[in-house]
Amino acid sequence: MPTIDVMVEGGKATPGPPLGPALGPLGVNAGKVVAEINAKTKQFEGMKVPVKVIVHEDKTFTIEVGVPPASQMILKEAKLDKGSGKAGSEVVGDISLEALVKIAKSRMDKTLAKDVRAAVKELLGTCLSMGLTVNGKDPREIDVSAVQ
Repeated sequence: MPTIDVMVEGGKATPGPPLGPALGPLGVNAGKVVAEINAKTKQFEGMKVPVKVIVHEDKTFTIEVGVPPASQMILKEAKLDKGSGKAGSEVVGDISLEALVKIAKSRMDKTLAKDVRAAVKELLGTCLSMGLTVNGKDPREIDVSAVQ
């Protein structure tokens, strides 16, 4: 069964590239695929979401929606369009530790971290590389010992 893996903006997939050209040779109705992807990714509006389209022998399809990347979830919580192009020297925004804990809990099934505290540490590293501060401080200075 052919499988197509793409990153689409939540609720805004189109039959154009990258989806349309990949679906065309498989004989699947691109309009139906796009409509179903948009319905399934609507709650991730404004974020890029990994989507897997599995095309069956009888030209039917199954759509699996993944969890958005941590960076996309952080940008949405911080209400930013993009991170810093010069992380380390340019700060583009701030996010609360509580928001990072919320993101960490929602990603526990996707991360290799063994607990929420370790997942928050991963997210702090992501914040550092994106040029965000956490509670007004450098992400390296944040104490996560109180995180449950």
